Amino acid sequence: MELTVNKVEFNSEIKNINIVEKLIDDLSVQFDLHNDIYGKLLLAVVEGVNNAIVHGNKLSKDKIVTVEYMIDDEKVEFTIIDQGTGFDYTNIPDPTKPENLEKTHGRGIFLMHHLADEIEFEEEGRIVKMIFNIV
Repeated sequence: MELTVNKVEFNSEIKNINIVEKLIDDLSVQFDLHNDIYGKLLLAVVEGVNNAIVHGNKLSKDKIVTVEYMIDDEKVEFTIIDQGTGFDYTNIPDPTKPENLEKTHGRGIFLMHHLADEIEFEEEGRIVKMIFNIV
């Protein structure tokens, strides 16, 4: 199967998370993804997009979130790009430690790390790439 990069772009509004949810639903049906993979994709990618909208672009409707995705017989790759200033992705507190249980920050990235088979941040955290193995 030839690997092509597909892209969707939308303004930084929470309601646009529906676009990503529908995209993952459609991919799941089109490629007959296992329910486990579908669940991981949905949780991790929606969390990444939510972070891009809320934390990256600070809910600025003038700023765009770009979601690129590729799928082949072995993996699905999602890249989420925001137009924010970035963040220190190397210094995220572990939300499972007792001193962090009451804190609300860092849970999404922790979740993304555990759901994706590979994750990397680029451009000071403005770009997050997640790879999910589907075989």
